[in-house]
Amino acid sequence: MRSDANSGAVAGGTKALTLEAPLTINWAINNSCNFACRHCYSRVDTHDELDRETLFASLEKVAKAGVFSINFGGGEPLLRRDLLEIARFAAGLGLRLSMNSNGWFIDRETATALREAGFTKVGISIDSHRAEVHDRFRGVPGSHQRAVAALGHLAAAGIATSVSTVICRINHTTVEELVTLALDHGAGQLNFHNFKCSGLGLAHKDELDLSPAEWREFYRQALVVKERERQLDVSLDDPIIALLGARDAGSLVKGSVCGKLSLNIKANGDMTPCGFVPVVIGNITRDDLRQVWRDAPILEKMRNKQPTGKCAGCSKYEDCLGGCSARALALTGDLNSPDPHCWA
Repeated sequence: MRSDANSGAVAGGTKALTLEAPLTINWAINNSCNFACRHCYSRVDTHDELDRETLFASLEKVAKAGVFSINFGGGEPLLRRDLLEIARFAAGLGLRLSMNSNGWFIDRETATALREAGFTKVGISIDSHRAEVHDRFRGVPGSHQRAVAALGHLAAAGIATSVSTVICRINHTTVEELVTLALDHGAGQLNFHNFKCSGLGLAHKDELDLSPAEWREFYRQALVVKERERQLDVSLDDPIIALLGARDAGSLVKGSVCGKLSLNIKANGDMTPCGFVPVVIGNITRDDLRQVWRDAPILEKMRNKQPTGKCAGCSKYEDCLGGCSARALALTGDLNSPDPHCWA
């Protein structure tokens, strides 16, 4: 790793420590999906997907650049027929593999095949402890039952599991119930993802998003269970928890990890700071990953945010760095704007 900038406060902002390459790539290897989720960020993406040989060559570039892990997503990655071949190739390059899935296609045989292909962890999306609520949100009857069953099949195959829950109006008051669900089905981690305003999430924002006061109350409850639970890692990926005197203990950086520890690659190879910041900074098939990571102007802005508006006088700014840059960009057009979810 190489430091291109010293960490610490400078000129009213924070100068970030820059690594030579991202630690993790979140890679949407396809756009197709069998669900119709009302918050999906990728359903509006109609670009072509990379063919297998081009994807293999791109994975070689990623591994050579020094990336540690790949998290495959989509769409639903299991709809890509050559997923297992792709995974075996990536694992053979020394990349640590994980995946996000809706769970629909994961039976006992598939779970075993995923383990043999090199997957060490799979996250299953479950947005409510109540089957009818989850099924309605995801747009497919029976999806909750299949998702819960997938957790069992994966655990039996020896793959670590997590439950991924997008917090929004359908579930923000059911923290305890979601913790119980994750524990009952052997998940090692429960990821509470803050609602983003990208893709269909923006179109359905008024229906699904919470008010700043509701976000504060949700995080108060979530932090209580995070502190209490010992058999379950309750993960909160929202920088604004700093307003409650907390931060993600697993993070190596303050504020958002996007553009600092991780990068997103779309199905056609386009690179973006994260899946929710739709600004293309290069394409993995033709551009040098390390150069893009080092020189992309928007990454420089995300790593060295400057406080504006109410952030300029906030004592918590050095910890939250203005909150989620993706939400700020989507709703104000400015990465430096205060996170619209902020209640301060």
